[in-house]
Amino acid sequence: MDPNNRGPEEYGHDDDGGSPRQRPPRDSLTTDFGQHSPTLARTVQLVAGDFLLTVNPVDGSEIEACPPGERPGRPERYGAAERAEVDRAARPPVPPGPSRTALSLLARQDERERLVRLLARGRSVRLTGPAGSGRTSLLDLVAEDCGDLAPDGVVRLTGFNRTASELLYDLFYAVFTSPLHRPDRDELLSCVREIGAVVVLDDIEFGGAALDELLDATPECAFVIGATPDVPAPSADSAVEEIFLSGLERADGVELLERSVGRVLTEEESNWAGDLWFESEGLPLRFVQAGALLRQRDMLRAGANAVDEFGVFADAAPVDAPFTSDEGEEIPLPALGEAAAPAPLLASRLSESARATLRFAVALGGEVPHQAHLPALIGDTHADAALGELADCGLVSPVGSRYRLAAGVLAQLEAAGYGDDPESLALTAAQHYNWWAGHPSVTPERVCAEADALLAALAVLVPVTTMPDEGEQAVTVQLARTAAPAFAAGGHWGAWERSLRAGSEAAQLAGEVSEQAYFHHELGILALCGGQLDRARAELEASIGLRGAIADKRGTVAGRRALTLVSDRDGSAPGLAAVLGATAGEEVPDARYDESASPPGGVPAAFPPLQLPADSQTIVVHRSPSTPAPSRKARGGLKGLAKRNLVAAGAGALLVAVLGTVVTLGATSDNDPNSPSNEVGVNPSASVGIDDGNLGADVPKNDDNPGDTGTATSRPTDPGPDGTYGTSDDPTPTDVAEPSDRPSGTQRPGSGTPSSPKPTTPKPSTSPSTPSTPTGPGSPSSTPSGTSEPPSSTPTATPTDTTPTNSNSASGPASTTPVETSSSASAPQSSAVSSPSNSAQVI
Repeated sequence: MDPNNRGPEEYGHDDDGGSPRQRPPRDSLTTDFGQHSPTLARTVQLVAGDFLLTVNPVDGSEIEACPPGERPGRPERYGAAERAEVDRAARPPVPPGPSRTALSLLARQDERERLVRLLARGRSVRLTGPAGSGRTSLLDLVAEDCGDLAPDGVVRLTGFNRTASELLYDLFYAVFTSPLHRPDRDELLSCVREIGAVVVLDDIEFGGAALDELLDATPECAFVIGATPDVPAPSADSAVEEIFLSGLERADGVELLERSVGRVLTEEESNWAGDLWFESEGLPLRFVQAGALLRQRDMLRAGANAVDEFGVFADAAPVDAPFTSDEGEEIPLPALGEAAAPAPLLASRLSESARATLRFAVALGGEVPHQAHLPALIGDTHADAALGELADCGLVSPVGSRYRLAAGVLAQLEAAGYGDDPESLALTAAQHYNWWAGHPSVTPERVCAEADALLAALAVLVPVTTMPDEGEQAVTVQLARTAAPAFAAGGHWGAWERSLRAGSEAAQLAGEVSEQAYFHHELGILALCGGQLDRARAELEASIGLRGAIADKRGTVAGRRALTLVSDRDGSAPGLAAVLGATAGEEVPDARYDESASPPGGVPAAFPPLQLPADSQTIVVHRSPSTPAPSRKARGGLKGLAKRNLVAAGAGALLVAVLGTVVTLGATSDNDPNSPSNEVGVNPSASVGIDDGNLGADVPKNDDNPGDTGTATSRPTDPGPDGTYGTSDDPTPTDVAEPSDRPSGTQRPGSGTPSSPKPTTPKPSTSPSTPSTPTGPGSPSSTPSGTSEPPSSTPTATPTDTTPTNSNSASGPASTTPVETSSSASAPQSSAVSSPSNSAQVI
């Protein structure tokens, strides 16, 4: 089905003239307005030198060393049919509409033959002429004459917005088939050195040393270079011939004007053409535009009688017949000033679509959008025919594979008011190109062909970028973010770099940190592929810093991987501080995984939290000699890796030593008598029995004398004359309780070591005391655990009537009468016993 030319069946009529068919019901529109599934990101993987580059438009391109199996072989040359296709793609497309009458080149035969002779001898020539002198048309004829001079044929290149390095890559891709492969500098020079072709290079913008570099890299090529007089000349020692183009003679100008109009000029028109020749210095472009003015004048003079009802000329007069107007309105010839600057007058007589196209071209700095984009930009389905109107009038000229405004037309249209609102038109173009470049059906090669128009839109909009509204994004940032991956995948890395720089500036003006980080990351990848390591490091570090500020983990990982590759290339490696300085929550790249060995003593097991005593004076000091920071050159490779392992092992050993010290101090220090750990014993807890209801403790014999709890816990019952317990006038007990000969059933380790009692002031008790379980171990003792030693020879004072009884408890039989007890249920501890906690220990 042709969308432009519908058949009769599409209007409800069959070919046989029968009744119209019933229109099928339209599908439900519910899905059209539903939420569409997001389009998958279009990633492209290509080989760039020694790297394997994955163009990722979401998180940023990923780069790694290219595996041996992924490296492409030696590129192959195109065949004859493929070279013809490449040559056709290098030319501008034919404008739609009625076919134009090709104008033959006048008064250029001598220059044409001289150029062919020099190229046949392998000499390079520079053709210098002002804009509008017919330089491009002459180069096209020379290219047709030299089609069989070189084994690789004729290669057409454009030097507009191109550097010498970019032209070398363009030459490589024009001769060799190498998809998804961008050779490095050495491989590129090796390939282009073998190319033998006639290179037609027009609109070059550099000369001197840069031109010498281009010529030296291609010794088997013969160049014919088109340039304007303002371009720097070749160096003095370069073997480049130079030919200058001048304007046409007056007779040649009149003849060109007659061929453009299609008839013989009148005497008045011939005189007018002579004045135009003097004003324009004989430039052929001015005569082509003057011929368009005369054609428009003829159409206006003919009036309505010269056309039929369909708007088509009824009869065509012979070419050599003089123009006579018996009827119609008399229209004077354009003034000389209008003929010298005819763009506004020509544009005023064109269609509305053609004038809208001129406005877009002025807004884009002279770049004319491709004819396929004109209907969407202008809003007219037939707007693609506007390009043909502009080409017939000489308002546009071919530049490479596209069209630009002809020389001087941009300034003339701006003076006429066609550039009053360039920002709004550039914004419309940017929105369209943003949608078009991101469409899945558009290949990267097509985006690269429209690179100059996209970059022109960015150049206009970036300086006026402002903070967008909440929830929106700047159009310039969107366009740069969409077009940059396509430029990278299509091999147009010059446009890739320019779009990244424009996007970075726009993102900074718009305050979009994440987008700014993306552009810095891509610039770092581009610099790394070009061998600019310092620049790559600066861009990647800026990107990592910005992404760390917004907690972009995936982008940070991609940046760290690329930065690691930069460090490997320049012989440096990230230090330990960079690894330990990662913020919490970041994902560390898993390029390397180093694990330190276990310490000789093993890893200490988990232990309960210990409390250091309040009076502990233990000081833990770690002194390590300061070592100078290793130099950048000495940290690369295996040496840097071994040093990192050594540092990690030393840190682990230090940690084990500190933990061991803490465990030792906690196990040996017990100066707090009320520590909760001392209240836990190994004996079972007291419980009420089933038979008698008691707690299962030893019951003393029912004698007349109230018993005591033993020497360890008994207190004097007679305070003496002074009425104070524990003084020298207290009575001395007559009997000393002896311990049992058999080991006690409740003896615990460390309890057999006696200690000197401390004089304490007893406090009256308001409630009867209950039997208490002996406390846990006190100070360390040299007596083996589990053995019973006799108590000290100086026991505490006890009443004379106290008779100890044998019991299986270390504290003696429990008393059934209330007694006064001290604050501790165990025997007093001596302060004379040595303990590690009483001395200042330095580890």
